[in-house]
Amino acid sequence: MPLISDPNLLTGYEHAEDAGVYKLSDDTALVQTLDFFTPTVDDPFTFGQIAAVNAINDIYAMGGKPLTAMNIVCFPIKTMEKSVLREVLRGGLDKMREAGVLLVGGHSVEDNEIKYGLSVTGLIHPGKVLFNRGAKPGDKLILTKPLGTGIISTALKAGVLGDVPLHKAIVCMTGLNKKAAELMIAAGDIHSCTDITGFGFFGHACETIEGSNVGINIDAASIPVLEGVRDLAETGYIPGGLYRNRDFRMHQIVKAPSCPDWVYDVCFDPQTAGGLFFSLPADKAPPLVALLRAAGVADAAVVGDVVSDHPGKIHIA
Repeated sequence: MPLISDPNLLTGYEHAEDAGVYKLSDDTALVQTLDFFTPTVDDPFTFGQIAAVNAINDIYAMGGKPLTAMNIVCFPIKTMEKSVLREVLRGGLDKMREAGVLLVGGHSVEDNEIKYGLSVTGLIHPGKVLFNRGAKPGDKLILTKPLGTGIISTALKAGVLGDVPLHKAIVCMTGLNKKAAELMIAAGDIHSCTDITGFGFFGHACETIEGSNVGINIDAASIPVLEGVRDLAETGYIPGGLYRNRDFRMHQIVKAPSCPDWVYDVCFDPQTAGGLFFSLPADKAPPLVALLRAAGVADAAVVGDVVSDHPGKIHIA
């Protein structure tokens, strides 16, 4: 489709960024995003929290501060109690309050299946926008949340998920990336940033190097993974989105024999409200990981390096 060009549009959807950024003045730009989906858990309040976090986190991934939000609701009003919708909206509002986001309105339509999410607007300095591209050779790569929420959700739908893995997955999905983003920005010298959502870890990592002169090396043993995911993956509780992600990106991935098959699969798993994934100079990575963990971002880890010897490719070993 033909795009409308505007010098004030710092980024739109051409490069799969997490949000659009529009410059208002020399020191102010709008950051805008929208996301909504069907339930990933059974509890409506928790679903509302997760959906809100998933949308708000896109603002953090650009380095911005979220300010306002509008609800997006599809609801089967003839077949489902209004109390369910109330709990969903209450869950979303709970996370908006935590993020310091003001709910300013929204829109609802009748639908056969419940769906919920947010349109979120934030602010950022035009010169401080974090893009998903820009990683430099020698950078270290940090991931702030464990992988596996898609596999967990598939097992939940199949009725085979235990209480402990479910609880840990919910804690992960309802966790805002606010603190991680604040510490990341304070550290400075962030060369690229995105968050890990529906395209999976490999999908979003590929976006950071696509069309560039750099590649990525990933240490499989360093990737944080949710409890129980290995057993579920090896048993076969694999979401359809994982296969789609793998089919689309596997030509860019080189897997060493030392990388376990289940880890390789988890790296394609579509995530909900996943962590930040960013690059920075190597000497800054260990102290930042220590700060993140001390601040409660317990699973933050250095998971790889940016290299120049295989541009556009990810090697995992």
